[in-house]
Amino acid sequence: MTDTLNAQAPEIRKGLNGVVVDETRVSKVDAASNSLLYRGYPVQQLAGVVPFEDVVWLLWHGELPTDDEHAAFTRTERSARQLDPTLRALIDSLPVTAHPMDVLRTAIAAIGAQDPEPQRPSADQTYEHALRVLAQTPGLIAYDQRRRRGLGPVDPRDDLGYSANFLYVVFGEEPDPADVRAFDVSMTLYAEHSFNASTFTARVVASTLSDLHSALVGAVGALKGPLHGGANEAALALLDEVHDAERVDAWLDEALAEKRTLMGFGHRVYKNGDSRVPTMEAALERLLDARPGGENERLRDVYDSLQAAVLERKNLKPNVDYPSGLAYHLLGFDTEVFTPLFVASRIAGWTAHVVEQRQANALIRPLSEYVGEPYRDLPAR
Repeated sequence: MTDTLNAQAPEIRKGLNGVVVDETRVSKVDAASNSLLYRGYPVQQLAGVVPFEDVVWLLWHGELPTDDEHAAFTRTERSARQLDPTLRALIDSLPVTAHPMDVLRTAIAAIGAQDPEPQRPSADQTYEHALRVLAQTPGLIAYDQRRRRGLGPVDPRDDLGYSANFLYVVFGEEPDPADVRAFDVSMTLYAEHSFNASTFTARVVASTLSDLHSALVGAVGALKGPLHGGANEAALALLDEVHDAERVDAWLDEALAEKRTLMGFGHRVYKNGDSRVPTMEAALERLLDARPGGENERLRDVYDSLQAAVLERKNLKPNVDYPSGLAYHLLGFDTEVFTPLFVASRIAGWTAHVVEQRQANALIRPLSEYVGEPYRDLPAR
């Protein structure tokens, strides 16, 4: 009898590893070209060439925008950037010790309360709501970083593109075009990545026919974890911990002996290296070249030495979090803000998946194998 039961026991895939749960037209990692494709386009061909706003349109609508579509989309996004005073008051009510991801998660939930969706929204209505969240997220991130530094808010400008305005409201001065381009590259590279943990979370929430904002809040919660979006924070912390290029070998000996996870290295999807890394590293190199000497030279040396050592010792290549973490540091962002920057970009992909989930919806409700106590009666009392 036991053998019969064992023969019928289901195969359990921890973490749904290797399980294909649905179809998607949004993106894929193409094994043949080792490229991440957005609606068929290699992301390395888009980044730095197509502005982030057009990448958002592509993910949402399947094609790059026409000139008229681009003009209308950017006009609407720029008109929605200003934060409602109640959002600023909400952020002020939170402790400055709260993680910026907690602040952003709370603020997106508040936007949802202010901007409720219809019971059964169309795709266009969902995109309208998502665009308002996308437009206000830079202001939310900026307001939080500036208050932590004891600085007042900076109002957005409607004459700047998405990435330029983002840097402007955070730092209070018109950014260098080279910085804007590097930041825009990162926004494009992070915008979408198939059924990762946060995207799947958004689709699970959407599958219940809940609202877009709830799906986004759930996705933000998933992204916060260090095994997902929080890895870019951890990658910079790793560089700080190593501190000196001459310490790389000794540090790596200790880390490997302790079986530590090397944040910023390896990827469960890419088998031949993360295809986004060369594009992000090129942007990082431009930022470093524009900021020569001193502390930045030390960081460059640690970055290069650690990358080489990990490749030699573990045959692990960096993922996109490794160069992006250092790039965000050079741009002036606080380390705790790196993952919220990821959110600002990934809202594009999450929204595309919410719409796709709703278009051919099936409630996502997997089974589990019970391994607890067998049936038993409550003792008499």
